[in-house]
Amino acid sequence: MNLHEYQAKELMASFGVPIQRGMVAYTTEEAVAVTRQLQENTGTGWVVVKAQVHAGGRGKAGGVKLAKNLDEVREKAGAILGMRLITKQTGEEGKLVRKVLIAEDVYAPGESEIKEYYISMLVDRETGKNVIIYSTEGGMDIEEVAEHTPHLVYKEWVEPGLPLMPYQVRRIAFKLGLGSGRAYKEFMHFLPKLYTCFTQSDASMVEINPMLKTSDNRILAVDGKISIDDNALFRQPLLAEMRDLQEEDPTEVEAGKFNLNFVKLDGNVGCMVNGAGLAMATMDIIKLAGGAPANFLDVGGTANPETVEAGFRIILKDPNVKAILVNIFGGIVRCDRVANGIVQAYKNLGNVSVPIIVRLQGTNAELAKEIIDQSGLKVVSAILLREAAEKVQAILAQA
Repeated sequence: MNLHEYQAKELMASFGVPIQRGMVAYTTEEAVAVTRQLQENTGTGWVVVKAQVHAGGRGKAGGVKLAKNLDEVREKAGAILGMRLITKQTGEEGKLVRKVLIAEDVYAPGESEIKEYYISMLVDRETGKNVIIYSTEGGMDIEEVAEHTPHLVYKEWVEPGLPLMPYQVRRIAFKLGLGSGRAYKEFMHFLPKLYTCFTQSDASMVEINPMLKTSDNRILAVDGKISIDDNALFRQPLLAEMRDLQEEDPTEVEAGKFNLNFVKLDGNVGCMVNGAGLAMATMDIIKLAGGAPANFLDVGGTANPETVEAGFRIILKDPNVKAILVNIFGGIVRCDRVANGIVQAYKNLGNVSVPIIVRLQGTNAELAKEIIDQSGLKVVSAILLREAAEKVQAILAQA
């Protein structure tokens, strides 16, 4: 589950992490009102108007604007609210902006040089440890930094269950060039608190880009992205309430209501599989057959008519789907039960124009094939995965 920037900053601040202060607004008039309040509370003159969407590259897409007075706040908040940001991945219009963050200006010049840094915390699955990734090149896409100047990207691993040790914080501070003075002292408090936020929030990722050294040598989180592990939300009820369903794919939200693991993709063959490993293998088979998977859909080990029907409904909402491949291994659940669920779902859905190929293997697989073949429905059954792939290939050739 992803948090908005303003939510991420509120969460970090609750752990004592110094942040660029701000307030969220949903209309232009609210933006003006919160600007006045922010100026009274912080003494800031200029403010930054930031689009609040779950997308990267907001600045490049025109979603971050500097406003020097209230008239500019009204103008720039009005321009950002209601716009659709161009996503940096595809170049297409993406997220609709429904709210903005009005943040204080922390780039005022002074005696010391202003410097931006990159810092993030992740779970490193290769080592089984937490990892802190950091760089002196903040404010840029970390992917570009890693590609063109990999020697400027550093990593520090931390054993799960252990605190971030002072010697590790010092090592990071020295590599960032924060080895003395007020900035060093601030960073020595900043990083452990950020790590505590990462671990105690059950986050899978915390990213600050940029982390700022101000002209008076304060260390602040100017941006903030936090992703919470969905599997841990049951013990993070306050964070679960922050979930913004409007920022998520509607089909993925609907799938979640039926406990289906669904991820929408850009292909033309819908997949319904039980088990993540089998799902990945099925997607490979579809590619080998000349198609492309339109989704990842894992119905789990206890598929029943209700979940099967829900899966079909979700897949059929994608207009790009030219065929559906159902690949079920009957271990915990019997194949004949799944077959009956498919037949029932097909009848309940009514007029299904997309060809459906069903491959059932495992307990009562032959009985399941008989049920499918004798149903009178336009559903093609298969026993071997290769056979199912060939039938998908034939259907796509006719499409």
